[in-house]
Amino acid sequence: MPLVLLVLIAGLLQAFPQQVRKRFEGDTNQPARRVTAIQINDDGDIRAISEGQLYVYSQGRWAAPVPATESWSAEQLPAPGGLPIQPATASAKQADGTIWFGTAKGLFHHVGNDWEYRQGQRWLPHDEVLSVAVNSRGDVAVGTAAGVGLIQIREITFAEKARLYEEAIDKYHRRTEFGYVLERGPRGVRDSDNDGLWTAMYGAAQCFAYAVKKDAASLEHARKAFRALAFLSEVTQGGTPAGLPGLVARTILPTSGPDPNAKAYTRETDAAMQKRDRKWKTLVPRWPKSADGKWYWKADVSSDELDGHYFFYGLYYDLVAQTPAEKNEVRKVVRRITDHLVKHDFNMIDWDGKPTRWAIFSPAQLNRDRDWWAERGLNSLSILSYLKVAHHVTGDKKYHDVAQWLITEHGYAQNAMFAKLAQGVGDGNQSDDEMAYMDYWGLLQYEQDPELVERYSFSLHRYWGLDRPELNPFFNFAAAALLKGKRFDDPHQMYDLTPTGSWLEQSLDTLRRFPLDLHNYALSNSQRGDVRKLSNNRGLKRTGRVLPVDERQVFHWNHDPFRLDYNGDGATLADGTSYLLPYYMGRYLGYIKE
Repeated sequence: MPLVLLVLIAGLLQAFPQQVRKRFEGDTNQPARRVTAIQINDDGDIRAISEGQLYVYSQGRWAAPVPATESWSAEQLPAPGGLPIQPATASAKQADGTIWFGTAKGLFHHVGNDWEYRQGQRWLPHDEVLSVAVNSRGDVAVGTAAGVGLIQIREITFAEKARLYEEAIDKYHRRTEFGYVLERGPRGVRDSDNDGLWTAMYGAAQCFAYAVKKDAASLEHARKAFRALAFLSEVTQGGTPAGLPGLVARTILPTSGPDPNAKAYTRETDAAMQKRDRKWKTLVPRWPKSADGKWYWKADVSSDELDGHYFFYGLYYDLVAQTPAEKNEVRKVVRRITDHLVKHDFNMIDWDGKPTRWAIFSPAQLNRDRDWWAERGLNSLSILSYLKVAHHVTGDKKYHDVAQWLITEHGYAQNAMFAKLAQGVGDGNQSDDEMAYMDYWGLLQYEQDPELVERYSFSLHRYWGLDRPELNPFFNFAAAALLKGKRFDDPHQMYDLTPTGSWLEQSLDTLRRFPLDLHNYALSNSQRGDVRKLSNNRGLKRTGRVLPVDERQVFHWNHDPFRLDYNGDGATLADGTSYLLPYYMGRYLGYIKE
């Protein structure tokens, strides 16, 4: 049964302040050089001086510049000793008493005992800040070495923010007639290895959305995601070469376009990959054709793809599928994929008759092959989750029975207690983490055996304890819902596994801060004095938590939140699912009212 509503946080319907950058691209009258003085009034009108010229922005446009006959300077407030980049080049006090400080490498906002950082093209036309002004609404006008930047405060609700992302997805982020959802690059929406995973996570968001809104749009979006994902285990059948029943493709491309086998995937490229990964498979073709000749489908599906599929199918079956016919369609898809795994010793077998590189769940590999030791815990968790979802959706006891065999004969429940191999905070693999929380969801939603629930709950509690500093609302909401009221007993004491602390406030803050502008702008944080460096371009705030989401790039929740510096040219646009999934999940669980 799906989880019931757990917590209701009142008063979240009201708007919250969202910082966005106003851009003046295309306005030929805007100042494009060093802006040494700047003012802004409460209507958002700006006056700026650049190289002896006065520039005025009013009613949405810049007037032609005129010679400056006056000069002014803002009050220069002393910067506290803890300013992360010294010295301050400009400063301005906001109506609430907080202060903005310009530096030669970005803009800082001193709030309480912490700093917000605005740097890079997401926020500024240039990092060298020469002047700053703030109006009573909190809008910040910034004079830089390359003109004027304007950071506006927009009142917005969580729901309105979700609507903006969903509109952008429908407009910019769908690929093929099936509507696979992923980021958009300078040449449009391109295929990726993880089209199935990203579409599954988008579809999961729409399942939660439909559960709380009961609206036609969410229903249609969820149904479209189901059709797209189901097709990935249909397109593999009957072509040349053909896959075994239940084989899942990573993604598809129309055969009306270029042959993807021609350059990217050849025996030579596979041989080069094998120098870095001795388990890498040689597959020629890596993109077989479908039986009807309309599609290339990409082989070598991975475990993260399957994690996304099963996470989505359980939610779709519980929250969206309404008629017996719809529920039977889900059963058919789940049965054919799961039967494939069970029949082939719990591995996904590719068209070449050999296991794919990563979809390995067999006891022979996980328990007895040294090359799979590191994946033992997570992949045991995955296959147990798949079997539990299959048992729930189909009602077929055989899936329960084979899961029990893996548990009693091969120790899979014990393996799953240690799904995360990490040395502490900042260590680990976020792709694995993203997979694990989807697996825990299906496993703990449907498991009825009290002892297994206790084991899996302890595993999740330990896993989440390492992830708490990441400020991840998807991880936090899943852990909070699944662990509420759970306990673990050992010979010494009883552990209450119910999450405590500020996880909810931190999750909501991440969703509030989630940037409306999701382009891949370059960002640099390693020069900051308020960051504690770890290693290899990684670090965290002095608070012990990662940088807030509006100071880093987030395309998916598999991105490393401890990363400090990011390359990027702003030409690729993320699709917003990273916001939509925890937002609608939070609403479904009662953590967010709207």
